[in-house]
Amino acid sequence: MSARHEAWFDDEAGPLVRSYAVTGGRTRSDTLGLDLITLVVALRTAHEAGMLEPEYARIIALCQRPVSVAEVAARVDLPLPVVKVMLSDLIEQNLVLFRTAAPVQETPNRHVLQAVLDGIRKL
Repeated sequence: MSARHEAWFDDEAGPLVRSYAVTGGRTRSDTLGLDLITLVVALRTAHEAGMLEPEYARIIALCQRPVSVAEVAARVDLPLPVVKVMLSDLIEQNLVLFRTAAPVQETPNRHVLQAVLDGIRKL
C-alpha cells in the first residue's frame, strides 16, 4: 500500500469519505419534512439499485421493508442530515416512498377523551 493510500484508509475504520462529499456539498433537505420517525421504503430491489453510488445503494438495500429515517441513519453510520439529503434524492428519483407521522394536535379532542372515559367505565 502506498503512503498516499495509507493516509485515506485505516484497516479498522475503513475508507474515509467526508459526509459533504457523499451529498455533493448539500446539507439541508427541508422541503420534504423528513424527521426521525418518518417511514421510508424502497420501490426498487437492492439488485436494481446496484448502478447507484454505493451509499445510495446501501440505503435502498436497507429500505426493502418500511424503516424510520433514524434507523437508516444508524445503520449506514452517517450523520442524520446527510441521510436526509440522500433520502430526499432517492425520493425525488422515485426510488423511495415516505410517509410522515400524523401531526399531533395541540390539545386532545374533548369528545374523544369523553368517549374513551365512557368506554373504560363500561368495562
